[in-house]
Amino acid sequence: MPTSSSSSLPLSSSMSSMTIKDGLLSAATWLASPNYNIRPNHVSIDAIIIHNISLPPNEFGACGADGLPYVKALFTNQLDWDAHPYFQTIKGAEVSAHLFIERDGTITQFVNFNERAWHAGRSSYLGRPECNDYSIGIELEGSDFVSFTAPQYETLAKVVAAIYVAYPKTRRHLTGHSDIAPGRKTDPGDYFEWSRLREKISDFSK
Repeated sequence: MPTSSSSSLPLSSSMSSMTIKDGLLSAATWLASPNYNIRPNHVSIDAIIIHNISLPPNEFGACGADGLPYVKALFTNQLDWDAHPYFQTIKGAEVSAHLFIERDGTITQFVNFNERAWHAGRSSYLGRPECNDYSIGIELEGSDFVSFTAPQYETLAKVVAAIYVAYPKTRRHLTGHSDIAPGRKTDPGDYFEWSRLREKISDFSK
């Protein structure tokens, strides 16, 4: 298991050949979240869910007094609920994602892919409820109101291509949070360019 760290790996040439072994992404820094559990027996990992997140909303790179970015603090149950008025509205939330990709493309992994991260909430994909049971959740640092960055698309495409290799049943099952929880969630939002992502995934999957 990689050593826990509050930092993320910078973009480097090593990201061009991302691999997944024993549920861990080679290009990600590990920062363990307590917000996970075991996937149900006999359930295959066969979907990828894309989200966006920023804390406070629409602010990127914001950190607490300890230097830990607020998003990472949320996913590891270290968020100071008094640090910003918005945090009072989500006080006590216990959530996570498998991966978080920042604006510069750096990656942090919070939950082993083989475990069940708490990212989707009440949800349904192709008529199947409880998406957390069978999906991988990827959070992009962003919001519904701004474009995502070129490094994020580059990194995300490489990540998805690596997931396709490690978990082949996820192929053709790439979707957004808004699609599995319509009316409740809107991310990754109208600014997310699905065609751009799919083209890049195709390039990296050749």
